[in-house]
Amino acid sequence: MAHKITLIPGDGIGPEVTFAAKRCIEATGVKIEWDEVLAGSDALKATGELLPQGVLDSIKKNRVALKGPIITPIGEGFRSVNVAIRQALDLYVCVRPAKSYPGVKSNYKDIDLVIIRENSEDLYAGIEFEEGLTQTKELIKKIEDYSKKRIRSDSGISIKPISKFASTRIVKFAFEYAMEHNRRKVTIGHKANIMKFTDGLFLKIGREVAKEYSGRVTFEEAIVDNMCMQLVQKPRNYDVLVLPNLYGDILSDLCAGLIGGLGIAPGANIGDGLAVFEAVHGSAPKYKGLNKVNPVAMILSGVLMLDYLNEKKAALALEGAVKEVILEGKKVTYDFKSNPNDSNIVGTQEMADAVIKKLKD
Repeated sequence: MAHKITLIPGDGIGPEVTFAAKRCIEATGVKIEWDEVLAGSDALKATGELLPQGVLDSIKKNRVALKGPIITPIGEGFRSVNVAIRQALDLYVCVRPAKSYPGVKSNYKDIDLVIIRENSEDLYAGIEFEEGLTQTKELIKKIEDYSKKRIRSDSGISIKPISKFASTRIVKFAFEYAMEHNRRKVTIGHKANIMKFTDGLFLKIGREVAKEYSGRVTFEEAIVDNMCMQLVQKPRNYDVLVLPNLYGDILSDLCAGLIGGLGIAPGANIGDGLAVFEAVHGSAPKYKGLNKVNPVAMILSGVLMLDYLNEKKAALALEGAVKEVILEGKKVTYDFKSNPNDSNIVGTQEMADAVIKKLKD
């Protein structure tokens, strides 16, 4: 029986890497019926909406989606469509593996980390108050009254909610993930030494949940700034990391740096019975239509999707094909090469073709 999956091509390079990944996934032999829908700038042009309700309806119906990168303006304009999808569908878990592949340029080797990021709360909840507005000034006055601390009147304000409910379910997910994937340790990252009532609550819940898994999975805790240093110095001391939203986002990019960059960094956003798979990297609009960019992060997101669908054999085969292509270095995009004039450099679709050939060999 075919899996029904929502396909969101995305913006910029999104369609190129998404359709490259789609072809590779299909080449595993897994039967899939794709339901293609638009979100982002193309949807805005076609429908007047960045995130049409039909996109959410399709994901709710099919339960699984493969999504290409969608542009997010910096500092102005509309809020992230990616965050909006996660919030609308309560995809409260972000899973971002960081794994070394021989043949990728990196200062490190043998990295195998998984970042479990809480997706629904923290500063990314989007509870913000713009500088200069009447309601912002009123809020500042109330905060000053309650806290007895002065806030400059020309401030913008962001609210950082951390709940017992969301903290419990994300830490439980991290431990269950560790057990299911034969991981040895879960480390909770926090800044509870400073933010005692938000990060402090996250840490408190983490300690409580960890007791349920005592003897099965090792538990550690780390202050997030120290964790950043330790990841650079001794990354193999870590295994599964569980963090609040903002730290999880930052550290997942740091860990991508350990393995050679965002070009090989896949991601999954998971809720109760719903999941959206996407590359960690952005939409890189300046490369749109050039058939130049590396499709591996999107293909590996497809690997995560196949694993989620319990198509374990296909997932292993697809990851293995990607590994072989990267290791051989004969049919790879420019970012895998030290020499930009290397005659073996190929485009996005040609690298996908090489992966497909490995699957069929």
